[in-house]
Amino acid sequence: MTPRIPTIVLGGTGYVAGELLRLIAGHPQFELAAIMSDSQPGESLSKAFPHLASVYADTRFKSQSEVEKLLAETPQPALFSAAPHGVSAALIDSLLGVAAKAGTRPRVVDISADFRYSSAQAYEAVYKHPHGAPKRIAEFTCAVPEHLKQLHTTHVAHPGCFATATLLASVPLLSLGVTSPTLFVSGVTGSTGAGRKPIEGTHHPVRHSDLYSYNALAHRHAPEIAACAKVASGVEADFAFVPHSGPFARGIHVTVQAALKSAIDTAKILGALREFYANCPFIRVTDQAPRVKEVATSNYAHLSAVANGRTVAVMCVVDNLNKGAAGGAVQWMNRMFGLAETAGLTAPAPGWT
Repeated sequence: MTPRIPTIVLGGTGYVAGELLRLIAGHPQFELAAIMSDSQPGESLSKAFPHLASVYADTRFKSQSEVEKLLAETPQPALFSAAPHGVSAALIDSLLGVAAKAGTRPRVVDISADFRYSSAQAYEAVYKHPHGAPKRIAEFTCAVPEHLKQLHTTHVAHPGCFATATLLASVPLLSLGVTSPTLFVSGVTGSTGAGRKPIEGTHHPVRHSDLYSYNALAHRHAPEIAACAKVASGVEADFAFVPHSGPFARGIHVTVQAALKSAIDTAKILGALREFYANCPFIRVTDQAPRVKEVATSNYAHLSAVANGRTVAVMCVVDNLNKGAAGGAVQWMNRMFGLAETAGLTAPAPGWT
């Protein structure tokens, strides 16, 4: 039997960390070796995530020093960081330094925003604080797995959930050169996208039975989307992005619109999308408009499109915590360890979330 791969999760008490733990519990190769939480070292994992008590009944959060000891003793662990933006980079830098001194070789997938930009200056322009580990940036590539056939860096930065859905819808258009490089994006996200800490925008009585935009044309994910789109397609594109808060917990629905360079009908666009994602097991292109419930809690993305000869609209739905974060990260780690890309990720959506 192939040895199990020791797996470490950072940033242990948030929604994405909880989703990572759920996926690791069902993974054929990854085995949880440690989950780190600075705020709750020694506390029971099942206290933070009661729904995972059946698989992690005796597991407790570890401190940074305990994780450092484990890294120094493990030849090649898988390291996922679900630590917050602005914290993750310095933490990863410190842990990679410990590993280097010990001669171990962890592979990292960072789910925060800290390594999504190609320079510290680009990151700092968006987040308004210094980057935590600028010398590490060159060790990371930011892309969704479907858009990069070969990885040329040791580590990966996973795009955000809105970015994942938008990139899946827009990169084929840009790569095929069928639209202008100005794309208009309207996206709706579930409340889990705002994280575990309660704020007014995620408070249930405020959000329930309502729909509203926020940070229109000024959202921090817009430059991230443009940067990742350029890596994937080679095209410098402008994304006019308007995000919305939806009255549901999980999922993202994105509509990308652009002007066509020449007259193309719906059948041709759908055919082009199917060909573009022909070898991508988690992407399904449908004739019907995709719905969030078709993918919620899964690592699948459903796309559809319509065109009227002048304009094209591509719709994409993903689960924000899975395909847009933890699942996409596991998909990357599968590739980094030479496993089947689908390992541990093929469970379908339940359909009635």
